[in-house]
Amino acid sequence: MTDTSLPGWTRRTFLVAAGGLALVPLVGCTNDDEATPESEPEETSGTGADPEVTMVATSIVPSLQVYGEPGDLDDPDDAGAEQLVLNRADEASGDVVLLALAAGTAWLHVQLPVRPNGTTGYVRARDVRQSSHTFAMEIALADHELVVTQAGEEVLRSPIGVGTTDRPTPGGDYYIKELLQAPDPTGVYGPYAYGLSGFSNVLTEFAGGEGVIGVHGTNQPELVGTDASSGCIRLPNDQITELVERIGLPLGTPVTIRA
Repeated sequence: MTDTSLPGWTRRTFLVAAGGLALVPLVGCTNDDEATPESEPEETSGTGADPEVTMVATSIVPSLQVYGEPGDLDDPDDAGAEQLVLNRADEASGDVVLLALAAGTAWLHVQLPVRPNGTTGYVRARDVRQSSHTFAMEIALADHELVVTQAGEEVLRSPIGVGTTDRPTPGGDYYIKELLQAPDPTGVYGPYAYGLSGFSNVLTEFAGGEGVIGVHGTNQPELVGTDASSGCIRLPNDQITELVERIGLPLGTPVTIRA
């Protein structure tokens, strides 16, 4: 089962004059001299034991409580300490999408779209909708290449642009948390952008945003294959369009970024 949505840019993407909304951009399209450095966070999680089947948890409550590890994943009353709250209203898609690492009848162990990269926690099974799929994305920074598979079979391979030396794309294990459609498909993000669960290791903010890493199109196709972004992954516009419109890459797709 897949769950791919196509909202327009909303509150966490751009300051769109036509809509009058203050929005937060993804990192990676321009060089923002006002960005704030941050020390490199620890990466702590992977994407589960089965490389071909991914579990996805999508919040069905407005505010999703995240807890520390319970003693028993099958005991609804055995909660760890509350860690944080994730609000659907804070997400561009209107959904809190999490990568599920393990599941019991009462609790799910999930990867979280928060700093530091790779942070995990536990959510109540009754608070989320569970789904599964067999997609995965592998990004090789040194080779400037992205590969998408479904059930272990390659469905797309593309050259990419990646972060510069001083604003590198962070390696690690992430997942796709949102899909955004640009108001102008010829703009800096191209027609579509996937927002990842990860953040820049050196930028705590970017053009008023949080330094979110994305996979998106570009209006500078000549820079694909080079180190040109502030951390995002740039795809040719025809390739990002194929991922969205033909392949239907779902939210919750695990993304592995390697040097």
